[in-house]
Amino acid sequence: MDVLIHLFVGLHIIGIAALLGGFLTQMKAMGQGTARFVPGMLHGAATMLVTGVALVGLNQVDGHHVNTLKIGVKLALLIVILGLVYVKRDEERVDKGLFALVGALTMANVFISVLWT
Repeated sequence: MDVLIHLFVGLHIIGIAALLGGFLTQMKAMGQGTARFVPGMLHGAATMLVTGVALVGLNQVDGHHVNTLKIGVKLALLIVILGLVYVKRDEERVDKGLFALVGALTMANVFISVLWT
């Protein structure tokens, strides 16, 4: 079971990397007002959602304690991120504030994962 959990943790990190990497590659464009949500950001957010749900289930089946409040906060942030990226995915330009919000929520999600013990 541990191998499967570690596999999903790795896939979850790949999802975070796709979402945050897509944001970081658009930072210059954000300064110019031409930033857009690239497909990799949507795929990364979806990967995070699927692997995160799988990780909660696998950890509960394995008998590990799951901090449901932490998972709930992370899920709420991810749903906002996923919703924004999905709705605005076809637009050529996204408002700077909205684009920055997605980046900030993504980084908040990472810091919640690392710092909330």
